[in-house]
Amino acid sequence: MSTPPGVPAGLPAAPELTEPVPEWHRLNVRMLLVRPLNEGIALLVPIAVLLFTGNGEPWRLGASGVTVALILAVSYFAWRTTKYRITDEKVELHTGLLTRKQLAVPRDRIRTVDLTSKPGHRIFGLSAVRIGTGQQHTEGTDGLTLDAVTSEEAARLRQLLLRKVVASQATGEPRAAVEQPSQVISQLDLKWLRFAPLSLSGLVAIGAVFGVLSNYADDLGLHPVQDLWEWLFSHPSVTFIGGAVIALAVLSLVLSVPLYVLQFWNYRLTREPNGTLHVQRGLLTTRSVTVEEQRLRGVDIQEPLLVRAGRGAKTVAVTTGLGTKGESNLLLPPAPLAVAHQVARDVLKVEDDPTTRKLRRHPFAALRRSVVRHVLPWAVITAGLALWAPSWAWPIPAVIIPFAALVGWDNYRSLGNALDEHYLVTRNNSLVRSTVALQRTGIIGWRIRRSFFQRRSGLMTIGATTAAGAGVYHVTDVGETDGLALADAAVPGLLRPFLVGSSTVEGQAERNV
Repeated sequence: MSTPPGVPAGLPAAPELTEPVPEWHRLNVRMLLVRPLNEGIALLVPIAVLLFTGNGEPWRLGASGVTVALILAVSYFAWRTTKYRITDEKVELHTGLLTRKQLAVPRDRIRTVDLTSKPGHRIFGLSAVRIGTGQQHTEGTDGLTLDAVTSEEAARLRQLLLRKVVASQATGEPRAAVEQPSQVISQLDLKWLRFAPLSLSGLVAIGAVFGVLSNYADDLGLHPVQDLWEWLFSHPSVTFIGGAVIALAVLSLVLSVPLYVLQFWNYRLTREPNGTLHVQRGLLTTRSVTVEEQRLRGVDIQEPLLVRAGRGAKTVAVTTGLGTKGESNLLLPPAPLAVAHQVARDVLKVEDDPTTRKLRRHPFAALRRSVVRHVLPWAVITAGLALWAPSWAWPIPAVIIPFAALVGWDNYRSLGNALDEHYLVTRNNSLVRSTVALQRTGIIGWRIRRSFFQRRSGLMTIGATTAAGAGVYHVTDVGETDGLALADAAVPGLLRPFLVGSSTVEGQAERNV
């Protein structure tokens, strides 16, 4: 073997200096039990149908066994073919058997690290780690999920991936952020349970369960919903309908409190020393969400109609890096309105919550338009049923018309906007009144819309577009002059090139802003 140039004869060459390659890791082996447990629960009803229906045919037992075996096999191969590693530059995940996927997220693009523990995970001390990049509106680009690692490893990964490095003022060299205790902003108060029945969560749960059971019934050749409608049309009964409504309301009230506890038990909102807000909540399925403060663009105080009647609200973050799936942007569950404003102040680090600003009223034409939009559909339905349905059907929507008019009036009362040195404030809707305080520096454009009826009434809807939250926040049915002036004042110069004439503003703004 020849000696490399510059090395004396008889001496071995020095080994090349290379950076150590980070090791690949597998998901925790306990996922071999957790995944079948989670998926088995979802398939519990079909398996039970196979086992306990029919006349005890052997194929039913065999089909159930094959189903369970397939679940176990898929779980094993999913675990066996999945590996991940974390380098200084990126997080990599390789997974898949038939279709191999190789995912990578640059560490400087990581915006959120969320931890979720379903009941199966919690039994075995595991957590799923969701690493997000903030591109929640682009399918398939919002990070990756490690499902699952131990809870201790999940907490370590969250700290590692979100750890800040700051420059030392003395030396200019990077140093780790100084460890400081977390600051508690808000935590669960059992008095908040009084808002559970007002949130209608029980009614939503009943609807979800009814939908699932109806699908299974259809698979078995049963059609309960269709049969019920046919029976009601052939045997109309005010007593039965009234009793069903009362029973539904009572059941909804009974279910709402345990559902609130399941969702928000152990709720806690803290400010971490690394410049993030940390939200954790959940009884059976625990959820842990981290929000970078530097990416916060505002807050949204949401007041569902009944919760608002009880002087309650919830607070939602307007931030980049979070979607709305699973209420990942929730900062405060339904709680007293004063607490919602206190959380908004603490999160935004201001002395006066901008969502409490006195809002400018919208023109009277907006009231007329709101009432018409809420009443007209019910009036059309009433007329249609009066012409083509049994005589007992049309009074039902007819009774709703006065309530629809009240909702339209309340929707107008909810409209308003304000502008201060730092925030654009806009309020909309009645059934879920939303008051958004959006940083003016976070506005990247405007959408201006004027329908045929808005033009006849001298109104327009302007939308402040942003990279955060819902993407666009509307000032609905504002006067044309006031709306354009508000947009120009909020971000001076952005809309001014389109203010040549009100008749051309709409098209130009949509094409160019």
